[in-house]
Amino acid sequence: MLAFFTIALLVLLLVIYKLILIVEMREICVIERLGKYRAVLQPGVHFLIPFFDSVAYRHETREQVLDIPSQNCISRDNIQIQVDGLVYIKVMDAKKASYGIEDYRRASVNLAQTTMRSEIGKLTLGQTFSERDSLNEIIVREIDKASDSWGIKVLRYEIKNIVPSANVVHTLEKQMEAERSKRAEITLAEAGKESTINLSEGERQEAINISEGDKQKQINEAEGKAQEIEIIANARAQGVTMVTQALAKPGGDQAMKMRLLEDFIKQTGDILETAEISVVPAELAKLEGFFEGMDKVTHNIQGVTK
Repeated sequence: MLAFFTIALLVLLLVIYKLILIVEMREICVIERLGKYRAVLQPGVHFLIPFFDSVAYRHETREQVLDIPSQNCISRDNIQIQVDGLVYIKVMDAKKASYGIEDYRRASVNLAQTTMRSEIGKLTLGQTFSERDSLNEIIVREIDKASDSWGIKVLRYEIKNIVPSANVVHTLEKQMEAERSKRAEITLAEAGKESTINLSEGERQEAINISEGDKQKQINEAEGKAQEIEIIANARAQGVTMVTQALAKPGGDQAMKMRLLEDFIKQTGDILETAEISVVPAELAKLEGFFEGMDKVTHNIQGVTK
């Protein structure tokens, strides 16, 4: 009797289990009745006909992230690169996601890979790095077109890594090194050019300054010489005027001759003292006449003085 009640209780619990269905907030369920689609149940408590209704599919209603495995792609310039990424999808129609395709997750991943290979083949290696955002948009648009019948929505696609092959990386490193060397040489050349220009400009300015200084020096010297000549000329003119005035006075002529005789005698004496050879007048008669004339001049001067 106890065993009967136990079996009856278990059957009742099984019926209740089959009768009540609780759908969680993060999912939706596809119900089949005797193997045929009946309805899509939203989150909440639902009652089913035991042994007739069953949950055929459960779908996640939250946004799902699918990892796209790394794959080899060939760019337009025939460079082999490895690309991986992430695709974000969301179930929009549970019936299509259940009966429109066998496995929408795997199909989304495969479609993302083929689309990515196709789009990368249209770009060069440099463009795959610089146009990553536009490439993501193209892949999302192409996948979304094909996945419309699957009842899912492709929200976005993100390329994670773009890795060229080892040979390409080595070549790019050499190219970058050459480019850096080129830029360094250009920088040094520009610096040398600027230095040469500055030096030449400095030498030019120095030459200008020196020439200006020489010019001003010559002007100053010329002005100084002109002033000196003017002063000497004025002094000589004054001297000549004074001599003329002195000669015009009584006895001035005799005084002038006496002065000339004194200078002559003095210079002759200097010559005789410093000469290394004997100086003998060529004409003694003229020398005697010279002294006689000098004696008369002396007496005349004395007479005038008295």
